[in-house]
Amino acid sequence: MLHENGANSGQDLEPEKGAGPASPTIDSLGTRPWVEGRIEENFMITSVEQAINWARQSSIWPMTFGLACCAIEMMAAGASRYDMDRFGAGAFRATPRQADLMIVAGTVTYKMASRVRRLYDMMPEPKFVIAMGACTVGGGPYFKCGYHVVKGVDLVVPVDVYVPGCPPRPEALLEGLMRIQDKIAGQRLAKIKGTSESMFDLRRGAKAEDELPIPHHSGCVVAPADEEPLQSHQKIAD
Repeated sequence: MLHENGANSGQDLEPEKGAGPASPTIDSLGTRPWVEGRIEENFMITSVEQAINWARQSSIWPMTFGLACCAIEMMAAGASRYDMDRFGAGAFRATPRQADLMIVAGTVTYKMASRVRRLYDMMPEPKFVIAMGACTVGGGPYFKCGYHVVKGVDLVVPVDVYVPGCPPRPEALLEGLMRIQDKIAGQRLAKIKGTSESMFDLRRGAKAEDELPIPHHSGCVVAPADEEPLQSHQKIAD
């Protein structure tokens, strides 16, 4: 430290003779960014393709789009208890032109189907769709007698991930969101080498196929074949 007259007070940060290595002064730390000095010796090797996919899967913008009761569960998934934002997908947008994920949560009627398709066409590429709930996946309880309900939103827009349930819990929606992230991570930007030998020729081959994600577990439960089926809780048809 310096007095007003510029003399050294003897209590500066310089070490005494024979002491250990000098610690960095406050002034020297203040002139550098916070990250510098901590990871300057480390480095990371990746490809442009993996870096772009990592950035995209960590910044998914869903569209504020709820049709029926499943939208309540979608709101719960975005609230503080389940906190969808920790997966990088909490920035719900009120316009399709700023969204890349459509979560169709609720019953899709034939009157609403044209609006759903119009909103999907307004979304920029690449875009993804999650069908949330039994009504969205296959018509739900209206499948047989509901003349006004679309028997699956995949008849209107292409669906990437199905989240069944009536209604599905927020954990199920988060699982579907992670499957979307796996699909984004498996997308390929490279092209297969074709007839052209030039490295900078964009027409040198077809695009490499995307890698489909394989879930680490399945929700299918196989019942033992030697046990009798339960007949007390529901009626089993012959």
